[in-house]
Amino acid sequence: MTAIDAPARLAVALEYDGTAFAGWQRQEAVRTVQQVTEEALTRIADEPVSLTCAGRTDAGVHARAQVAHFDTHATRSMRGWVLGANTELPRDVSVSWAHPVPPEFHARYSARSRTYRYFILNSTARSALAEKRATWLYRALDHERMAEAAAYLEGEHDFSAFRAAECQAKSPVRRVEALRVERDGDWVLLEATANAFLHHMVRNIAGLLIAIGKGDHEPSWA
Repeated sequence: MTAIDAPARLAVALEYDGTAFAGWQRQEAVRTVQQVTEEALTRIADEPVSLTCAGRTDAGVHARAQVAHFDTHATRSMRGWVLGANTELPRDVSVSWAHPVPPEFHARYSARSRTYRYFILNSTARSALAEKRATWLYRALDHERMAEAAAYLEGEHDFSAFRAAECQAKSPVRRVEALRVERDGDWVLLEATANAFLHHMVRNIAGLLIAIGKGDHEPSWA
């Protein structure tokens, strides 16, 4: 009987422009981040690679530091994994770093928190350059009312009202550690940090805060 060494576990950080992707998760007949990244790493490893990520993203969502892990028998330097993967990946995805991690590391379950940023251009004129990077609203937003409303959503709550109908999470309870609303000129930034998010949770929170910022509802409506 021939002994086979246990595979090594590696973590990678991915950056991507989600415009042309149907989200993270591999699906039939559509382009996804998981699909193109697994294909690139498979070519570098010269064996099948299966990725597990910290959190699945929806169609059109971009990422600056999406952590994922995979197991492999291939021996490459960390620099080799990064350079090799970026050579094989399309231009709208890149690997920022690669690190060896212990076998018990899990990109999803070991993550302490996730952070989403939602950008709103609150201006009379739309921006061509920000078309795929931000929501444009010409109606004036009161960011202070939005920040007041956001405070109601911090902490641990049942976020059933903010999940998509097709959400597969077993529990709707999440702990929002911080929900920040700030204005910088024509830009309003929403930043949410939580232990985890439900499907469409951030987009639905943004919609609620925008309605309050427009004056359609009081902050307590949150």
